Amino acid sequence: MPIIETTALTRRFADVLAVDDFTIGVDEGEVFGLLGPNGAGKTTVIKMLTTLLVPTSGEASVAGYSIRRGSGAVRRMVGYVPQMLSADGQLSGYENLLIFAKLYDIPRREQRARIDDALKFMGLSDVAPSLVRTYSGGMIRRLEIAQSMLHHPRVLFLDEPTVGLDPSARRAVWQHIAELRERLGMTIFLTTHLMEEADSLCRRVAIMHRGRVAALDTPAALKASLNTPGATLDDVFIHFAGDSLSAVGGGSYRDTRRARRTARRLG
Repeated sequence: MPIIETTALTRRFADVLAVDDFTIGVDEGEVFGLLGPNGAGKTTVIKMLTTLLVPTSGEASVAGYSIRRGSGAVRRMVGYVPQMLSADGQLSGYENLLIFAKLYDIPRREQRARIDDALKFMGLSDVAPSLVRTYSGGMIRRLEIAQSMLHHPRVLFLDEPTVGLDPSARRAVWQHIAELRERLGMTIFLTTHLMEEADSLCRRVAIMHRGRVAALDTPAALKASLNTPGATLDDVFIHFAGDSLSAVGGGSYRDTRRARRTARRLG
């Protein structure tokens, strides 16, 4: 049984159909990528699966719990790293994790060990006493992942985890994401605009087009489906979502401002 399963999941905002009949299954221990232009519905999908948004219709389960009837249980099963900055720059790395440990109701006697383990795993032990405002963008992202894994979630949702990072920091985050799956068996569901990132990390990817799943398979199979020698995942993306790029690919003014603000804070 898939650890994430959706059936005709749909979300409407007034007259805008953001997610339409979204149906997928994600296997336990899989790194699954959700691709699509800005406005395709990727973040809305994650917010529904993490119970931050209620679906207009349809159903989904995460780790065996319904997002409608078992929202509290779902929240205990998942970790979530949003696109926007979630770490407090005025606190140290350790203090940020301590706050999250308390939010996750981790018993006081276990908090120190959990925090130390998370910092060590993400390579942040040496900078734990330092204020987060002194961290590089890559270190901040690793801290946010550490925050999200404190309660040992079965599923980790990452919304554009490397947005605004330089190539070196991006690859460091990729390495830690791969280690989460390999060493902890964690299922990882991520969104990204970087085809190289999806090709490198994901066992399977789904491409969204105007709120619907336009294609779903392994990166290799999707590239082969084009019957074009040397086809890349960029080519696949353009093939399935290209005609929507002019409409939504650039995103709204608000999308652009948010993305640039995130990149500036992380950079």
